[in-house]
Amino acid sequence: MTPVGMIGLGNMGGRMARRLVDAGWEVVGYDPVAGAEGVTKAASPAEVAQRCSTVLLSLPDSTVVEPVVRDLLPAAAPGTTVVDLSTASPESTVALAREAAAQGVTYLDAGISGGAAAAEKGTLTIMAGGDAAVLDAIRPVLAPLAATVHHLGPVGAGHTAKLLNNFLNAVTLAATAEVMVAGQRAGLDLRTLLAAINGGSGQSFASSNRFPRIVEGDYLEGGLTSRLMTKDVTLYTELLARLGVPSLNAAGPVASFGMAAHLGYGDVISNRVVDALGDLAGGVRIQQPATQEAS
Repeated sequence: MTPVGMIGLGNMGGRMARRLVDAGWEVVGYDPVAGAEGVTKAASPAEVAQRCSTVLLSLPDSTVVEPVVRDLLPAAAPGTTVVDLSTASPESTVALAREAAAQGVTYLDAGISGGAAAAEKGTLTIMAGGDAAVLDAIRPVLAPLAATVHHLGPVGAGHTAKLLNNFLNAVTLAATAEVMVAGQRAGLDLRTLLAAINGGSGQSFASSNRFPRIVEGDYLEGGLTSRLMTKDVTLYTELLARLGVPSLNAAGPVASFGMAAHLGYGDVISNRVVDALGDLAGGVRIQQPATQEAS
């Protein structure tokens, strides 16, 4: 098993790197701040590319991805594969893929979904774009990370799909947070309310996977922050503008997560948007008292 590179060892990259290490891969990683257990630290992205024929990126956005890729490309041997697991601009991704191809390097965009919990368990969903044969060749590297890998089309298709997915994630998270605050104010039992929603037409990933934990006091810390969620929705609106598709529903999540950031929740998990909404509603918190077992 040849070494695998991982550039970006934060909330998601660090968890994915540990999954690879636990699966028996040697991982050479670079991050100017973070580290991960079992990962051999490199001094630069270029050193990662020198030592690894497959390099994974887990970075905040294209403004970070672009200089990293331009640092590593001169050091990468022809035949190297770069897999961008970040949430990035499809336009930027396509441009970087052209630069990589000029040096004999294959660039795949591979947006991930499922959050920190799925990264911890290795059950992410990957939405990939690029050469299908190259994607098939690196599936053993992706296997410890993801339960499913979907090939969406040419380079840029994976990051396009990720932006569409993240927009729906943002809408349902913000809307469900609002409903939970309203339910609390109305005096409803939120556990019962969630059971009703999840058995009805209002069910979503937020209502079925997030809020049953949040009402018990577990915010699922470690995932996408409100600041990054706002960035993702902004990228979505830019994508729709390029496609000539009207974006009529983006204002809600932009306002919700932008408000959360303004109130001090920008750099914590975006699930805390429910507390930001609760602040505006006069200090509402949705945590429910512990249930008492029958004696």
